[in-house]
Amino acid sequence: MNNSLVLIVGGGPTGLVLALFLTRLGVRVRVIDKAPEPGTTSRALAVQARTLEFYHQTGLADAVVAGGVKVETANLWVHGRRATSVPLSRFGEGLSPYPFALVFPQDAHERLLVEQLQVLGVRVERRTELIGFTQDSDSVTATLRRADGTQEICHAAYLAGCDGASSVVREQIHAGFPGGTYSGLFYVADVEATGPVTDGQLHVDLEDADFVLVFPLKGAGRLRLVGNVSDAAPGDRALTLETVRGKAIEHLALKIAKVNWFSTYRVHHRVADRFREGRAFLLGDAAHVHSPVGGQGMNTGIGDAVNLAWKLAAVLKGATNERLLDTYEPERIAFARRLVDTTDRAFTIVTSRGPLARFVRTRIVPRIAPILFTIGATRRFMFRTLSQIGVSYQQSRLSVGKAGTVHGGDRLPWVELAEGQDNFAPLTSLAWQVHVYGSPGDGIPDVCTALGLRLHVFAWQSRMRAAGLQERAVYLIRPDGYVAVADPKAEPEVLRQYFSEQLNRA
Repeated sequence: MNNSLVLIVGGGPTGLVLALFLTRLGVRVRVIDKAPEPGTTSRALAVQARTLEFYHQTGLADAVVAGGVKVETANLWVHGRRATSVPLSRFGEGLSPYPFALVFPQDAHERLLVEQLQVLGVRVERRTELIGFTQDSDSVTATLRRADGTQEICHAAYLAGCDGASSVVREQIHAGFPGGTYSGLFYVADVEATGPVTDGQLHVDLEDADFVLVFPLKGAGRLRLVGNVSDAAPGDRALTLETVRGKAIEHLALKIAKVNWFSTYRVHHRVADRFREGRAFLLGDAAHVHSPVGGQGMNTGIGDAVNLAWKLAAVLKGATNERLLDTYEPERIAFARRLVDTTDRAFTIVTSRGPLARFVRTRIVPRIAPILFTIGATRRFMFRTLSQIGVSYQQSRLSVGKAGTVHGGDRLPWVELAEGQDNFAPLTSLAWQVHVYGSPGDGIPDVCTALGLRLHVFAWQSRMRAAGLQERAVYLIRPDGYVAVADPKAEPEVLRQYFSEQLNRA
C-alpha cells in the first residue's frame, strides 16, 4: 500500500494514545482537532492499572504516576458522618505493577500526551475540522477545513474517529448510537478549599437527595468536586457552585476559597451499533459513552486505541492482511456493551431518589463495603473489574487454547520475578513474543526463530502457578500484552499453524 498514513480525528486521550502507539510502531499519523486548544476542564479523573500497564509499554507510566495522586483511602460519609473507610493503597497487590488507585485529571493527562508526541515529531493540528470523507478499497479521501477557512483534501490509508459523542465520523458511516440519557443534571468543579476532607484521600458523601465526590489533586487544598444539581437550584439564572451545592458539601465542612472552574453536564449511556465501516473506525466516546461510575470512560477509549494500533501497524507494514482488522470491533464492542450495562446499574443506585435506593446507599453500602474489602477473593475481583486487567478477548478468533487457568484472550498475568524485575519488561518491544515459564520444550526455540519471534524464558517459581501460569507451557503474546495462544503441550506446530491461519505468515 503506497499511502500508509492514518488520519486521526480528535485530539483527546483516545486519539493521542492511538497516535502515540502507531508512531512507536513506525506508522505515519496525522492528528486533527477542531478545538482551538486542549480542554482545560474535564470529568475524567481515574487512570486505571491496565492503562498504566499500556503506558509502561511506551515508557510513559512513571510520568503519569508522578503527575497524579495515589489515593490511599476511600471514605464514605452519610449525612455528614464518616460511615466507613476502605484502604486502597495496595488494592491490587500481586495482580499488577500498579496496584493502587490514581487520580490524574484528563486535562493534565492530555498535556502530557501532547508533549510526548511532540518529542516524537507529531503535533496536533488545532482548528482543523473534518467536513466529510469518502473511501474505496484502497484509501480514504477526507475533506478538512483549516483554521483560516480554507479546505484541504487529505488522502489516508485509514481514518480513526476519536471525535467524541457528537462524532462526525460516526455520522458519516451512518452508525446508530442507541441508548439514552439519565434524568438529572450533574456538576463538576475545580476548587481550592480547606477542611477535614482536603487530606489527599477520596471522599464520598451520600445524602437523601444529593451527593458529592471529592477527589484530591496535586497541590495543597486542590480538589475536584463531582455531584448532582440539587432540586433547589434556581432554574431561571446561570448555575454556579454556590447555587447548586446541596447538603453534602455543607456536611463535609468544606470551606471553598476559590472556584477555578465549574460546569454542568448530563450523563448518557450509549454504544454504537458498529465500530467500523470499511477503512473508518470508531473509538472512545465516538463509539461508547456511559456513566462516570468506576472511572471507566477514558480508560476504555485508551483500550480501544491500543487494540486498534498494533493491528493497523501490522497491516500497514505488510506483516499480515486486512482480515486482522476484522477483530477490532468484536473484541471492543463486547466489552463496551458489558460496561454500559454494569455502570448503568451502579449509577442508578447512586443517583436514584427512590426510598429503596436511598436505603441501599446510605445504610447497606456503608456496612458491607469494609467487609467486602477484607475478603481477598472479593477484593481481587473488584480490582480486576475496576482496573480493567480483567478485560478478556476469549471469544475472539485470535484467541486459542488454555494453559493453567490462563485462556487465549486473557491479559498476560503479571508476575514479580524479583524486586524491580517482572515478566512485563519484554512487552516494551510492542512485538509478538513467546513466553515460557520453566524450560522450553523441544523445537520451541527453533520455531520461534523461524517465525521471527523473540523467546523469553523465565525460571520457574511457585508464584507463577499462583498467577495461573503452567510450567513449560507456551504462551504466545500479542503486541498489546494479551495472550493469543496458551498451549499446555508446548507443540511447535501450534505456533506454526496459528501464524499461518490467523496472520497468513508461514
